[in-house]
Amino acid sequence: MSESNDPMAEIRASFFIECEELLEALQDGLQALDDGDEDPETINVVFRAVHSIKGGAGAFGLEALVRFAHRFETVLDEVRAGRMSPESDARKIFFQCADHLSDLVRISRDDGDLPKDETAKLLASLDGLLGETGAAEEEVEEEEIDFQPAALSFDLDLGDEEDGGPDLPDLPPLDDLPTPSDAGFIIRFKPDNDLFETGNEPFHMLRTLDELGECTVTCHLDELPDFDTLVPEQSYLSWTIELKTDVDEAEISAAFEFVEGLCTLSIEKNDASGDAEEPDVPDQSVAEAEAEDQPKDVDAAPEIPPLAPVDEPVKDVQPEPEVASQPDGAAKPKASPPKAPSQAAAAKSVVRVDLDRIERLVNLVGELVINQAMLSQSLESSGLSPHSDAMNGLEEFQRLTRDIQDSVMMIRAQPVKSLFQRMSRIVREASSAVGKDVRLNTEGESTEVDKTVIERLADPLTHMIRNAVDHGLESSEDRIATGKSEQGQVNLTAAHRSGRVVIEVSDDGGGINRPKVLQIAMDKGLVPADASLSDTEIDNLLFLPGFSTASVVSDLSGRGVGMDVVRTSIQALGGRISIASTPGVGTTFSISLPLTLAVLDGMVVQVAEETLVLPLNVVIETLTLTNEDVEMVRPGANVVRVRSGFVPLFDLGKELGYREPVEDYDGSVVLLIAHEDGSRAALIIDSIQDQRQVVIKGLDDSFYRAPGIAAATILGDGQIALILDTSDIITNAIGVAGTAATQSSTGLTA
Repeated sequence: MSESNDPMAEIRASFFIECEELLEALQDGLQALDDGDEDPETINVVFRAVHSIKGGAGAFGLEALVRFAHRFETVLDEVRAGRMSPESDARKIFFQCADHLSDLVRISRDDGDLPKDETAKLLASLDGLLGETGAAEEEVEEEEIDFQPAALSFDLDLGDEEDGGPDLPDLPPLDDLPTPSDAGFIIRFKPDNDLFETGNEPFHMLRTLDELGECTVTCHLDELPDFDTLVPEQSYLSWTIELKTDVDEAEISAAFEFVEGLCTLSIEKNDASGDAEEPDVPDQSVAEAEAEDQPKDVDAAPEIPPLAPVDEPVKDVQPEPEVASQPDGAAKPKASPPKAPSQAAAAKSVVRVDLDRIERLVNLVGELVINQAMLSQSLESSGLSPHSDAMNGLEEFQRLTRDIQDSVMMIRAQPVKSLFQRMSRIVREASSAVGKDVRLNTEGESTEVDKTVIERLADPLTHMIRNAVDHGLESSEDRIATGKSEQGQVNLTAAHRSGRVVIEVSDDGGGINRPKVLQIAMDKGLVPADASLSDTEIDNLLFLPGFSTASVVSDLSGRGVGMDVVRTSIQALGGRISIASTPGVGTTFSISLPLTLAVLDGMVVQVAEETLVLPLNVVIETLTLTNEDVEMVRPGANVVRVRSGFVPLFDLGKELGYREPVEDYDGSVVLLIAHEDGSRAALIIDSIQDQRQVVIKGLDDSFYRAPGIAAATILGDGQIALILDTSDIITNAIGVAGTAATQSSTGLTA
């Protein structure tokens, strides 16, 4: 059987996908604890995530993962039970263990080599949290379990050794056992064989029930065979638990949520004595209602229904009686609480789809957009009336095409939360390496970006985060000397602006030491010794290959291959990066990226008989010029008056090298462009052809990467048109106006 058709391989792959979600929940819970969240449910979420990973790993024989997760779970259980407080040092160890657990999951998935030294180091740290007896308790765990239920009754006669072993009593069937008489719940629990194979243990569930109230536990041995016929892998035991508690049934069910489908479970209300003490309670069972007219037998008990599998809804066997059957003065029967299956049914359904299928769907939508454009152009050139049935149908087709395109793009869109969580680990590792106390603050984790963009952002963000920790933030001593807090802050934010996503990495460090940067650049021969550069131009030197301000090469920096890689990677995504720095306050790196790499709304324009496409979201206004609207700053540098202000004017044909600059501006068409940083500019074009959706086609690496050209597209008539990056054009514009525009922006535009 091939691996692709192996059911176990598919289940194993699903387990590792589920692990990604559990690890995300684990990181969220630990971050909430670190932020001061004292809600007990937070530590429960953390505990359940580790426990679920351990249970699934046990099913696939991943022993190293099971052992580490079990020790981690043991410490978390101490916190959950209130016997340990998650202090600062403990939280740091928890974060390290969560990172290592993620590594173990990845290594187990890829069948890699396990980091035994790191595992042993963290296990020792966990034992230190447990105390001196932590390691010893783990070694004898199966003999000395840290759990003492309220009462265990085995009713077992051990007999004589000559008789061949224990003499088992004849116990009644499980369904015929008498029900305890106190009010509360009766829980019937029988594990399946698979429950133990997945690493789960019944005493965890019994301990949880014991924490919910006063419980009495009875273990049933009626299925236990003689010793010589006993099969170690077979499950023979079952339990009946009488629980006196004020919690509802849903919370009791939560104790068994990790073993759904792996056991037989029944949870029933025990109202036998409650009715004798409180005759007006309306929630009477049918058996109790019938008993009102008959002599009461103190030894009788309501019949308990057979056990139901845990993954099936437990039917209510106690229907509410008619109001007429209630005693005089009794209140109306109150509505029964919602069952757990109903809550599960209300949850959103998720279908995991192979990414290749989504990519194929995206490509088909792209072809649909191109064919829709071709059909539109054909009908428009045929001379049909705009009110004809064909044109009306075309408009409907265009609307449906856009809806389909939007829906497909939403399928590929993912929140940046997973990426931000990875950066949290980078901050912890980098701060530990340089001996600084650093905290990462995130905002906008729900901002959605194309999945392809997220995957390719990991490396650039890693470089930027490390740069902020190593170079941006001062040492603790320097921060205290300048009146700052000892703990440095790194902020990572994401937001949608003007149809693009903007990600910012900022710190509250000392800012860029511009004189030092300029001197290093001169010493390395990156700029002439007599160069006179503005602050923005000095900041942009950080992106030059081979540039580094580190005096010593370390694991984090010093080789000069960091920020130039960031700029190249962002440029490959069709994005831009800029720097804003204030000495003594901090530095901010801003990345502007397209929401998707598939389809965009564009304005088709004509320049020197060439057809070009500009992203529609950067165009805020169109103007028709007169010569009086244009004023010359100096030869070759002009500005145009726009109401109460002036905007730099650029000839798009000249900047792209298509023609000589325009000399007569009367009647020229101008596009007023605005960028995310607030800078504006005006571009002279020949005419506006159309406004339409275009499919982005990336340029092959064999093509020359011309400044200002972001990608290409195919128009409705089959013609290839270039998609422009207007910010790049303005940055590389020739003349004083171009330099002024560059300096007025927040930094380099890649």
